[in-house]
Amino acid sequence: MTQGSSHVAHAAGLHRVVVIVDENSNPFELGCATEVFGLRRPELGRDLYDFRLCSPEPRTLMRDGFFTLTGVADLEAAESADTLIVPNRPDVEVPRRTAVLDAIRRAHARGARLVGFCSGAFTLAEAGVLDGRQATAHWQWADSFRARFPSVRLETDVLFVDDGDILTAAGSAAALDLGLHIVRRDHGAEVANSVSRRLVFAAHRDGGQRQFVERPVPKVPDESLAPILAWAQEHLDTPLTVSDLAARASVSPATLHRRFHVQMGTTPLAWLTGERLALACRLIERGESRFEMVARQSGLGTAANLRALMRRKIGLTPLEYRHRFGPGIDRAKISREQPRPPKGG
Repeated sequence: MTQGSSHVAHAAGLHRVVVIVDENSNPFELGCATEVFGLRRPELGRDLYDFRLCSPEPRTLMRDGFFTLTGVADLEAAESADTLIVPNRPDVEVPRRTAVLDAIRRAHARGARLVGFCSGAFTLAEAGVLDGRQATAHWQWADSFRARFPSVRLETDVLFVDDGDILTAAGSAAALDLGLHIVRRDHGAEVANSVSRRLVFAAHRDGGQRQFVERPVPKVPDESLAPILAWAQEHLDTPLTVSDLAARASVSPATLHRRFHVQMGTTPLAWLTGERLALACRLIERGESRFEMVARQSGLGTAANLRALMRRKIGLTPLEYRHRFGPGIDRAKISREQPRPPKGG
């Protein structure tokens, strides 16, 4: 497999995302990175990132010999990364190459944002950049990780951890969640929603949701949450409560809680608050400058509540968010100059 003509030369003003691919790397997470950061975005009328793959060797055998990656840049490309996505692979006990670990250390020292998908947390920990920091990894490797890296504060029951300039995702699919979270951090909720629609993937799953979500074979009648979720999203400006959602679904609040826990790994109230907050962000991006109006239209009540939630969950006040993502803002310039935004929810 060769990195072909879809790669665009480094465009001035674009935040550069570089993925290091090493021997036995997982193809799925590489695909996630390419889908989120590497594709052209004609539907947006602009590109979001300058994207490159690099490898320490001219030929890289991917996981289980599925295919060989060739024709990508050498490891020198990592030196110009604004965001560096580190290698991950299933054999977590095998030490990483010294050259790869050194490249990660240099990127961290100059202020680049570091990202590890799944077992990528092991790579970051080997490089020594996670000491004293929060991170996550796939639940099946939690014991091994803690034994090898006791100084890292491992969170095992979350989808991803945003620790400012170092971000880690749990299992394979959580790479998409973290990727969209990064797009949202860099370009705002509207752009992240556009990217998620193209992926046909949930626009927002909070990092605090559980890694392992049970999905039993559905009974009859269908107990899918999809209808009630869609209805709630259309009525966020009304004072919905969990009891209202349960009544709409013709179940008790306890049953609704149980279904959310099983199917989504969160509570109805946490989901509802997250949806309201996402709507508030979109309203600000579209130009609504009256924060009391934003709070009312998103169902968050008051500007004070909006401010508290945004500060806690996003790391920005409404005014700071408007300055960063409001109409007429040069998002590409902000993304390039601020690779380490405040920690998000």
